[in-house]
Amino acid sequence: MYARSTTIRGNPQKVDAGIAYVRDKVMPAVQGMDGFVGLSMLADRDSGRCIVTAAWSQPDAMRASADGVRAMRRRAAEIMDGEAEVQEWEIAVLHRMHTTHNGACARVIWGDGAPDGMDRMIDTFRMAMLPRIEELPGFCSVSVMVDRENGRSATAVSYDSRQSMAEAERPGMAMRQQFADEMGLRITDVAAFDIALAHLRVPETV
Repeated sequence: MYARSTTIRGNPQKVDAGIAYVRDKVMPAVQGMDGFVGLSMLADRDSGRCIVTAAWSQPDAMRASADGVRAMRRRAAEIMDGEAEVQEWEIAVLHRMHTTHNGACARVIWGDGAPDGMDRMIDTFRMAMLPRIEELPGFCSVSVMVDRENGRSATAVSYDSRQSMAEAERPGMAMRQQFADEMGLRITDVAAFDIALAHLRVPETV
Protein backbone atom coordinates (compact mmCIF):
# COMPACT_ATOMS: atom_id res chain seq x y z
CA MET A 1 0.00 0.00 0.00
CA TYR A 2 1.07 3.57 -0.67
CA ALA A 3 0.11 7.00 0.60
CA ARG A 4 0.36 10.66 -0.24
CA SER A 5 0.34 13.04 2.70
CA THR A 6 -0.43 16.73 2.41
CA THR A 7 0.67 18.90 5.32
CA ILE A 8 -0.88 22.34 5.64
CA ARG A 9 0.44 24.76 8.22
CA GLY A 10 -2.48 27.14 8.39
CA ASN A 11 -4.43 29.50 10.61
CA PRO A 12 -5.62 27.72 13.79
CA GLN A 13 -8.95 29.52 13.47
CA LYS A 14 -9.47 27.99 10.01
CA VAL A 15 -8.84 24.34 10.97
CA ASP A 16 -12.50 23.40 11.33
CA ALA A 17 -13.27 24.95 7.94
CA GLY A 18 -10.44 22.88 6.47
CA ILE A 19 -11.78 19.70 8.04
CA ALA A 20 -15.24 20.39 6.62
CA TYR A 21 -13.80 20.93 3.13
CA VAL A 22 -11.82 17.69 3.20
CA ARG A 23 -14.82 15.75 4.56
CA ASP A 24 -17.46 17.21 2.24
CA LYS A 25 -15.51 17.85 -0.98
CA VAL A 26 -12.20 16.00 -1.09
CA MET A 27 -13.37 12.66 0.30
CA PRO A 28 -16.30 12.16 -2.14
CA ALA A 29 -14.02 13.13 -5.05
CA VAL A 30 -11.18 10.72 -4.26
CA GLN A 31 -13.49 7.84 -3.38
CA GLY A 32 -14.27 7.44 -7.07
CA MET A 33 -10.63 7.26 -8.16
CA ASP A 34 -9.07 3.94 -9.19
CA GLY A 35 -7.00 2.32 -6.47
CA PHE A 36 -8.23 4.58 -3.66
CA VAL A 37 -8.07 2.81 -0.29
CA GLY A 38 -8.95 5.49 2.23
CA LEU A 39 -8.29 8.89 3.74
CA SER A 40 -7.42 10.28 7.14
CA MET A 41 -6.92 13.78 8.51
CA LEU A 42 -4.96 14.80 11.58
CA ALA A 43 -5.44 18.29 13.03
CA ASP A 44 -3.59 20.39 15.59
CA ARG A 45 -6.00 23.18 16.44
CA ASP A 46 -3.37 25.00 18.50
CA SER A 47 -0.73 25.33 15.78
CA GLY A 48 -2.96 25.09 12.69
CA ARG A 49 -0.96 22.18 11.27
CA CYS A 50 -3.07 19.51 9.55
CA ILE A 51 -2.07 16.37 7.69
CA VAL A 52 -4.36 14.77 5.11
CA THR A 53 -3.27 11.30 4.01
CA ALA A 54 -4.82 9.41 1.11
CA ALA A 55 -3.92 5.73 0.68
CA TRP A 56 -3.67 3.85 -2.62
CA SER A 57 -3.39 0.20 -3.57
CA GLN A 58 -0.48 0.71 -5.99
CA PRO A 59 2.09 3.44 -6.71
CA ASP A 60 0.70 3.79 -10.24
CA ALA A 61 -2.76 4.55 -8.83
CA MET A 62 -1.27 7.14 -6.49
CA ARG A 63 0.61 8.83 -9.32
CA ALA A 64 -2.45 8.73 -11.59
CA SER A 65 -4.47 10.59 -8.96
CA ALA A 66 -2.03 13.51 -8.79
CA ASP A 67 -3.72 15.73 -11.37
CA GLY A 68 -7.16 15.07 -9.92
CA VAL A 69 -6.25 16.18 -6.39
CA ARG A 70 -3.98 19.12 -7.18
CA ALA A 71 -6.75 21.74 -7.36
CA MET A 72 -8.41 20.40 -4.20
CA ARG A 73 -5.11 20.56 -2.34
CA ARG A 74 -4.65 24.14 -3.41
CA ARG A 75 -8.19 25.01 -2.33
CA ALA A 76 -7.71 23.36 1.09
CA ALA A 77 -4.56 25.42 1.64
CA GLU A 78 -6.43 28.60 0.64
CA ILE A 79 -9.26 27.84 3.07
CA MET A 80 -6.77 27.35 5.90
CA ASP A 81 -4.58 30.35 4.96
CA GLY A 82 -1.54 28.10 4.61
CA GLU A 83 0.88 26.39 2.26
CA ALA A 84 0.70 22.72 1.29
CA GLU A 85 3.67 20.35 1.48
CA VAL A 86 3.36 16.95 -0.22
CA GLN A 87 5.17 13.70 0.60
CA GLU A 88 4.71 10.23 -0.94
CA TRP A 89 5.21 7.08 1.11
CA GLU A 90 5.07 3.32 1.19
CA ILE A 91 2.89 2.01 4.03
CA ALA A 92 5.33 -0.48 5.55
CA VAL A 93 3.46 -1.36 8.76
CA LEU A 94 -0.16 -0.98 9.78
CA HIS A 95 -1.58 -2.65 12.87
CA ARG A 96 -4.94 -1.95 14.53
CA MET A 97 -5.99 -3.03 18.00
CA HIS A 98 -9.40 -1.47 17.33
CA THR A 99 -10.89 1.39 15.33
CA THR A 100 -10.81 4.99 16.50
CA HIS A 101 -13.79 7.02 17.70
CA ASN A 102 -14.63 10.62 18.59
CA GLY A 103 -11.95 12.03 20.85
CA ALA A 104 -9.18 9.83 19.45
CA CYS A 105 -5.78 11.37 18.86
CA ALA A 106 -2.36 10.50 17.47
CA ARG A 107 1.29 11.18 18.07
CA VAL A 108 3.42 11.27 14.92
CA ILE A 109 7.17 10.72 14.96
CA TRP A 110 9.28 11.61 11.92
CA GLY A 111 12.78 10.23 11.45
CA ASP A 112 15.72 10.10 9.06
CA GLY A 113 18.00 7.11 8.58
CA ALA A 114 20.15 5.32 6.05
CA PRO A 115 18.16 4.27 2.96
CA ASP A 116 19.87 0.86 2.93
CA GLY A 117 18.71 0.27 6.51
CA MET A 118 14.97 0.55 5.83
CA ASP A 119 14.25 -3.18 5.62
CA ARG A 120 16.07 -3.86 8.88
CA MET A 121 14.25 -1.00 10.58
CA ILE A 122 10.84 -2.24 9.42
CA ASP A 123 11.52 -5.86 10.45
CA THR A 124 12.82 -4.80 13.85
CA PHE A 125 9.82 -2.55 14.39
CA ARG A 126 7.43 -5.41 13.66
CA MET A 127 9.19 -7.91 15.89
CA ALA A 128 10.44 -5.80 18.78
CA MET A 129 8.33 -2.64 18.95
CA LEU A 130 4.79 -3.74 18.14
CA PRO A 131 4.32 -5.95 21.21
CA ARG A 132 5.51 -3.10 23.45
CA ILE A 133 3.39 -0.44 21.74
CA GLU A 134 0.30 -2.61 22.18
CA GLU A 135 0.77 -2.30 25.94
CA LEU A 136 0.62 1.51 25.95
CA PRO A 137 -2.46 3.03 27.64
CA GLY A 138 -5.39 3.52 25.28
CA PHE A 139 -3.54 2.19 22.24
CA CYS A 140 -5.67 1.99 19.07
CA SER A 141 -3.34 1.55 16.10
CA VAL A 142 0.09 2.22 14.67
CA SER A 143 1.32 2.84 11.15
CA VAL A 144 4.81 3.25 9.74
CA MET A 145 5.26 4.98 6.40
CA VAL A 146 8.64 5.06 4.71
CA ASP A 147 10.39 6.88 1.89
CA ARG A 148 12.98 4.25 1.00
CA GLU A 149 14.89 6.44 -1.43
CA ASN A 150 15.58 9.15 1.15
CA GLY A 151 15.60 7.06 4.32
CA ARG A 152 12.68 8.94 5.84
CA SER A 153 9.93 7.52 8.02
CA ALA A 154 6.75 8.71 9.72
CA THR A 155 5.23 6.65 12.54
CA ALA A 156 1.74 7.46 13.79
CA VAL A 157 0.45 5.93 17.03
CA SER A 158 -3.21 6.53 17.78
CA TYR A 159 -4.89 6.53 21.18
CA ASP A 160 -8.41 6.53 22.59
CA SER A 161 -8.05 9.95 24.19
CA ARG A 162 -5.71 12.81 25.04
CA GLN A 163 -5.51 11.45 28.58
CA SER A 164 -4.34 8.05 27.33
CA MET A 165 -1.80 9.68 25.03
CA ALA A 166 -0.46 11.75 27.94
CA GLU A 167 -0.13 8.62 30.08
CA ALA A 168 1.75 6.89 27.25
CA GLU A 169 4.12 9.80 26.64
CA ARG A 170 6.90 8.83 29.04
CA PRO A 171 7.11 5.10 28.21
CA GLY A 172 6.60 5.88 24.52
CA MET A 173 9.43 8.40 24.53
CA ALA A 174 11.79 5.89 26.13
CA MET A 175 10.87 3.23 23.56
CA ARG A 176 11.29 5.43 20.52
CA GLN A 177 14.63 6.77 21.72
CA GLN A 178 15.94 3.26 22.34
CA PHE A 179 14.68 2.14 18.92
CA ALA A 180 16.20 5.19 17.21
CA ASP A 181 19.56 4.60 18.86
CA GLU A 182 19.60 0.92 17.90
CA MET A 183 18.54 1.62 14.30
CA GLY A 184 20.72 4.68 13.77
CA LEU A 185 17.70 6.91 13.20
CA ARG A 186 17.55 10.63 13.85
CA ILE A 187 14.18 11.77 15.18
CA THR A 188 13.42 15.03 13.37
CA ASP A 189 9.98 15.93 14.75
CA VAL A 190 7.30 14.72 17.15
CA ALA A 191 3.79 16.20 17.20
CA ALA A 192 0.35 15.44 18.65
CA PHE A 193 -2.90 15.73 16.71
CA ASP A 194 -6.62 15.14 17.00
CA ILE A 195 -7.88 12.52 14.56
CA ALA A 196 -10.37 14.61 12.61
CA LEU A 197 -11.19 12.01 9.91
CA ALA A 198 -10.41 8.30 9.80
CA HIS A 199 -11.72 6.46 6.76
CA LEU A 200 -8.88 4.10 5.92
CA ARG A 201 -9.53 0.62 4.59
CA VAL A 202 -5.87 -0.28 4.47
CA PRO A 203 -5.40 -3.96 5.43
CA GLU A 204 -3.10 -5.05 8.23
CA THR A 205 0.51 -5.59 7.19
CA VAL A 206 1.61 -7.63 10.22
